[in-house]
Amino acid sequence: MGLFYQLIIGILIGAGAILPGISSGVLCVIFGIYDKLVNSVLGFFKNWKENIKFLFPIILGVGIGVVLLGNLLKTLFCLYPVPTKTAFLGLILGCVPSLFKIANSKKGFRLHYLFYTLLSLVFTTLLLILENSFTSNTLTNTSNSLFLVLSGFIMSAGIVVPGVSSTVLLMILGTYETYLNAVASINISILFPMGIGLILGGLSFLKLTQYLLKNYFAQTYYTIIGFVLGSLVILWPGFTFDFMGVLSFIIFIICFYIGKNFERVA
Repeated sequence: MGLFYQLIIGILIGAGAILPGISSGVLCVIFGIYDKLVNSVLGFFKNWKENIKFLFPIILGVGIGVVLLGNLLKTLFCLYPVPTKTAFLGLILGCVPSLFKIANSKKGFRLHYLFYTLLSLVFTTLLLILENSFTSNTLTNTSNSLFLVLSGFIMSAGIVVPGVSSTVLLMILGTYETYLNAVASINISILFPMGIGLILGGLSFLKLTQYLLKNYFAQTYYTIIGFVLGSLVILWPGFTFDFMGVLSFIIFIICFYIGKNFERVA
């Protein structure tokens, strides 16, 4: 994988991960770097030169993507939601066959592996239902430091685990509004304990993911595929037969082809 390709991947992850319905973990899986990213972060000091070479262009790309393309994609989601969502749908669906290929690369296909996909797909759908059922009126401001550390810890699961929404996890805990206000006002007394929990949780979930990929590779990947497919439920915009609907379908086909050939490009 060339440095330029890694930079482009980082830009796309940075631009897409800040959008509603898009998980940074899902994008890492789609681009085929998820397991390598986990190993590079956790084993950074074992081979720090190679890990820096791998991580630096991706991290740089993420920063560029957030700054340069994040607002552009937000605008596209706002002004042209259906074509933009169908573009992501095509990209994700196009990558699914290669994800199954990776999952079956070590031990081949086993029918019971599909249970893991179904389980994570149902879990993601339930999270979506929960997210839609919460409103700002049901949220409570919580400033207890220990609870904020716990909130950050649980929030990290939404960053590390593909397809799991950090937003809905914070909503369930009742700290979403507190978190948003703290970010807006740069409230260190809130952000610092949450940051501690986020770091501890991130390392813990990364370590768990590394263990699962090492010992239960196929089962873990089939579970991840379920989370990826669950993101399609969030993105589904519906289709119409007017000009915008036809244009969206064409965009879907193009992006599906691009997603299907990501592995060849890499």
